[in-house]
Parts: sequence; C-alpha cells; structure tokens
Amino acid sequence: MTASKKSKEGKKGEQNPTSKGLIAIPPELIEFIGRKDGSSLLVKGTAGTGKTTLSLQIIEEVGDPNSSFYLSTRVSDQSLFNQFPWLEEKEMKSRIVDSSKLFLEAIYQDQEEKEEELPEAERKKLESARKFLGSIDEDRVPTEVDRTLLKHLGKKIPDLERVYDRIDSILPERTMLIIDSVEGLTHKYKIDPETFIMTLQKDLVENSNTNLIFVLEKEEARELEYLVDGVIKLNRFHLENRDVREIRLLKLRGVGIGQPGYLMTLDGGRFTCFEPFHAIVDEHQEWMATSNAKGKYSTGTKDLDDLLGGGFPKGSYNVFEVQENVSTEEYFSVIRPIFLNTLCKDMGVLAILSGGTHPDNLRRDLIRFIPGAVFDRKFRIVDYFSPHTNKPYMMALGGRKRDEVSKIYNRHIGDISNEGKSPILDYTGFDTLEYLMGNEIAIKDLLEAVANTKVSPNLGIGIIKHGLKLTSEIKNMADNYFVITSINNTPCIYGIKPKTGLYAIITDPKKGAPYTSLVPIR
Repeated sequence: MTASKKSKEGKKGEQNPTSKGLIAIPPELIEFIGRKDGSSLLVKGTAGTGKTTLSLQIIEEVGDPNSSFYLSTRVSDQSLFNQFPWLEEKEMKSRIVDSSKLFLEAIYQDQEEKEEELPEAERKKLESARKFLGSIDEDRVPTEVDRTLLKHLGKKIPDLERVYDRIDSILPERTMLIIDSVEGLTHKYKIDPETFIMTLQKDLVENSNTNLIFVLEKEEARELEYLVDGVIKLNRFHLENRDVREIRLLKLRGVGIGQPGYLMTLDGGRFTCFEPFHAIVDEHQEWMATSNAKGKYSTGTKDLDDLLGGGFPKGSYNVFEVQENVSTEEYFSVIRPIFLNTLCKDMGVLAILSGGTHPDNLRRDLIRFIPGAVFDRKFRIVDYFSPHTNKPYMMALGGRKRDEVSKIYNRHIGDISNEGKSPILDYTGFDTLEYLMGNEIAIKDLLEAVANTKVSPNLGIGIIKHGLKLTSEIKNMADNYFVITSINNTPCIYGIKPKTGLYAIITDPKKGAPYTSLVPIR
C-alpha cells in the first residue's frame, strides 16, 4: 500500500466514528477491511436487511475511488442510482460495475483504447515501474493477477474475466471487489458456489492482495463460511410490531470483536450503526431551555416533543416503562432533559426517586447545567426515612405523624410552586412507592395523584420498572406511555400511547451532552 493511500485511509478512519453514538460502519469491520493483506468477507441476510446498502457504503467509506468495484448481478447501475441517489456523486460512479454485457464491454474496450494510446516505450516504462514497485515491497506485493483457478473452471465467465483485467491494471495497488450476489453469478454460469468462492479466494484474495466481499441472498450458508476470512449477518426482526435492524459480526479473522452486534438503521437510504452507550462525561455547560408550545410542556428533547405533538399536554400524566436491560444512565438520558427544561422554565419539581438514584448524585448531575441555587429552590425530593435534614432540596418525612407530614408537605409545595402560582412537575418512581407502601396503598395514591394532576396545570411523570404489580393500572391511566429498552447496548424508546416506531437514543450530534436526539430505526 502506498503512503498516500495509507494517509487517505487514515483520514477516513478518523471521520467514520463520532462521539455522539452514530457510526457508519462498525469499527471492527473497518479494521478488518483495512488490514495490509487482502481479505474476504461474506455478507448474509434475508431480503431487505440492507446488504446492498452496506456493500455500497463500504466502497464509499473504505475503498479507494480508482480501485474499488461493485459487480451487480441483480440490478443495473441506473437502478442503483435511482435507489441510492447519493451514488450519483462523481466519485462514486467510478466504483460501480454492472454485469450487463454492453456495460462491461464498454469498460473493457475503454481500457484497451487507453493502453493502445500509449507509445510502446511508455508501455514498457509503465510495466517496469509496476514490477519495480512490487520488488521493493518487503512483503512482495503482487503486480499481476493470479488466474490459476479461474482457468481451471473450464468455462468462459466474461463478468469475472473483465474484473480480473481491471484488477490487473491497478496492481500493485490493492483493490476492493464486491460481488452482489454470489447466487446471481453462480446460477448464471452454472457454477458450484463453493468452487466459485474458493476460486476468487485463492486467485484474488490470497495471491493478488484483493479485498473481496461476497453478498449472499440467503440467510445461512454454513458450507461456505469456512472458505472466507470474515462473516457478518444482517438481521431484521420485530419488537412489539416495530422494525428492529442489527448487524452481527460472526467472524473477522485477525480482529478482536469487542461488540458482536450493533443496532442499525437504513434511515435516509444510508447504513448507520449505533455505538454502545457511554455515560456522559463531566461536561459543564449552561442548559438552553426549549420553549413550551401553547398548552404543552417541552420534554427538553425536540424529537420527543415532535412525537408528542409539541410536548406533554398540561394536566397530563405520562409514564416511562424502563425495562430490565436498561441502566439508570441510559433512561436518565431522556429524563435529565425533562428535569433541566422544567427547572429553567421556573417550574418546581416534586420527586419520589426510583431505587438506585441517590438525591445527592442527582443534584451533582443537574447542577453541571443549571445553577445549584435554582435546584435548591425549585427541586424537592421526598425522603420517607429521615426525620430531619439540613438540605433545602430534601423533604424529610421519616417518623412524622400524619398532621406533621401534611404541614411539611404543603410548605415545600408552596415553596416550589410560588405559593400555588406556578405549575409543578410531579415525578414518581413507582418501584419506590410500591416498596414503601405496598401494592394496594400505592395504587390508591396513584389514582389520587393522577386525578389531581388532570384537573390542574401541573405535569405528572411516572417511572415503572420490571415486576411492579401496579403496571397495568398505570398503563390504563396514562395519557402518554413510552417504553425504554436497550438493544445491543444502545438505549431505544418507542411509544404505546401514542403509537410510534422504534427510535435509538443518542447524544445530540450538534449540541452535545446533555441534549438528546432520537434516530428512527427503519
């Protein structure tokens, strides 16, 4: 590989991942394809899983414009341009090779004409230069395509012969070839798929330093997987009747697989993966509040506001079901903006925190983005165990008699609501409530809280976790009901009320933490 090409690939590798949760192609796959020696990759999956999209994007992200080819046996080049408009870029057009006879013959003829234009002396210089470049490489980079097994096939295969010629003209530069699909070519020329893959593996990968990607139209092909260096699988399945897409890294010889599976989307006709979720680092920046639409309270996340038609309606009760595989930090990436936007709009917050959330940790988290004085003045956390506290944001009710509890409660509500002149956010972790009071009392308190919220300008938010007995009651009473889950270490959200598709939760690519964006899985 030349120094210039190494530099180019290095730049691409730097641009591909982002720090916000989105990546085009898994880094393990980038590393596998970018190795010095040629490699072969089998891409399998059922129809519609994104095999063609991924293949084309590998050319765009990793392949060199002048040494990468996409051999399609299923659709014409114009059909590809129609399906993937971004391929119309001038650079990408040079990487598409359609298997139609006329198109291949035009390429072949064009190459011959270019060679014929060179004087004999120039052609000899070119050939000598190619041999010299190969001789000085300590790993003996090939300067001529090996055609040994291709000749042993015993039949003419114009599609492959043209591609072999093109690769030969580019050596010793490494090339990339994508065959889409294996079944298309083997069926067309009546060749055994195993023989076909073995031929290209030996001739092009092992002896001609080519990166070769085979696209398979069927989901499984165990008899072929041992022939190649890498195997990935694209899956499409359903979660509560919502599409889920993932890429599984089954084998990448010579590369450690840190993340075996990635959630992915084909939104916008592009193949996009999601990095494993990472907790927010200690980023200090002032929260810029999102305006409330008329009759609504913003969630602090524009994409979530859009799903809700502008935000939470005033007087509504809204529930987030947090599934077992979701960490506190993952679901808090949705709740944090709600708290911050509420406080910045001078609304008070009354909170019964879910298990595992410590009041002091919550305060430390939020005052990175708002003044500590604002939190102390407008946030109240109910403590059912401690009888006394010197922290202004704590409401200590432990060991108190009923009339004392009522007095303390009303005083704190008056403080955060400006004596009833401002609305408040009533936030409840129902796992805590059910644990402290038991199921029947918790349901009674829930009914009362929801009823009071719906006849007020206040906003109610409830968090329910796995195994709670009052889940069905909460679901029935909620105005809006969302589920937060985790798929391949990426937090996701979908709505039951209102019904929505599946969305990946990521850090906002433009604003950064603690702002959040939702990316549709399509």
